[in-house]
Amino acid sequence: MKLIADEQILFESPDPAGIYCYTPAILVGENRRLIAAVDLGGPGTAALEGPRSRTGDYQAGNQIRIFLSDDGGESWRESASRLPMMHETLFRTSSGLWMLGHSGALLISRSTDNGESWSTPAVLESEHHHHQSCGRVDIHNGRVYAVYEQSLGNHSWPDVAPVLMSAPEDADLADPANWTFSKRFDPRPALAMAAGVGLCATRFPAAYETPGLLETNVVRMHNPASCFYDPSDRSVLLLMRAYTGYENLAAALRGVEQEDGSLKIERYLLPDGRVPFLIPFPGGNMKFHLDYDPVSRLYWMVASQADGIHSNRRRLRLLYSPDCLNWTEAGMVAVGPSENGSRHYATLAFFGEDLVVLSRSGDRRAKSAHDNNLTTFHKVRNFRSLAG
Repeated sequence: MKLIADEQILFESPDPAGIYCYTPAILVGENRRLIAAVDLGGPGTAALEGPRSRTGDYQAGNQIRIFLSDDGGESWRESASRLPMMHETLFRTSSGLWMLGHSGALLISRSTDNGESWSTPAVLESEHHHHQSCGRVDIHNGRVYAVYEQSLGNHSWPDVAPVLMSAPEDADLADPANWTFSKRFDPRPALAMAAGVGLCATRFPAAYETPGLLETNVVRMHNPASCFYDPSDRSVLLLMRAYTGYENLAAALRGVEQEDGSLKIERYLLPDGRVPFLIPFPGGNMKFHLDYDPVSRLYWMVASQADGIHSNRRRLRLLYSPDCLNWTEAGMVAVGPSENGSRHYATLAFFGEDLVVLSRSGDRRAKSAHDNNLTTFHKVRNFRSLAG
């Protein structure tokens, strides 16, 4: 498959054996400024200057670093803030730039100076242990819609349940009183039914002995021909990584804003009687990220290329779809130099005529395909031409 993107190293771990580059997030701010966030975890983070999260990938905690570019990603500099968070998601509203994340508790931080500095994270919910990666946030009709996941068991991954949350776009999003939360959706009964019809394995690797749904993207369907389209405009499609033991399956759930303003998550029930849940989806067994482009009227997605029975983290593809069901490959964003040299867990953003991608990456020094030592920046120039 054709390689369609440039690549440069944005951040390199000072200690590949002990400090790992995890969740990347990217956002276009004011005046075409690019804002990139890198989630550092690992046993070596105790040596980092600045605050770290109370809970993390390792006992030492995680730290978010933010980088800025005013020349389209040609050069980068670090912002003034380092945040004690992990699993961050960036988004922009009329009131500034925001970063959702967690330290067990669900947190949010704000920048009012286009990413130069960030507020001390405020606590939005602390009764549960949270999980996510950089998923899509939907901003529509003056409201923000996002999903973070709450742990159901002793291990936060993959035994988690999604919670849909919403707030007025112009409100103080650091005030938990401005947010509405759904009840969490327990996916275990639906996964058990899927196992009964052969869509979900009953045996898993020893470290993760349960199926799960995680790393949710909140997507509004704009195509009236799609089975996920809602003419009442009161629901969103929740597309989730499906850890089922099989490749190229994702999960689809429905997030609903009810007449009284409350939120709920439910399974789809289509007019023809179909109940889609685990759906064919390229790369759906790994984390994927997508967004809607109103110019091309297509959804664009970065996802890992499946490789047999095991998850492949080395090859990162760009795909597009009119309806989030039928996907076409546009090309290969990046290919790592080795199995440890991953290009995965990526996030995309539209940047004029180009599409920019931030990837969790590694080279031959990386500890593993999961514990990476690089964050790489990629640019797909004139990306809409790839859709023919």
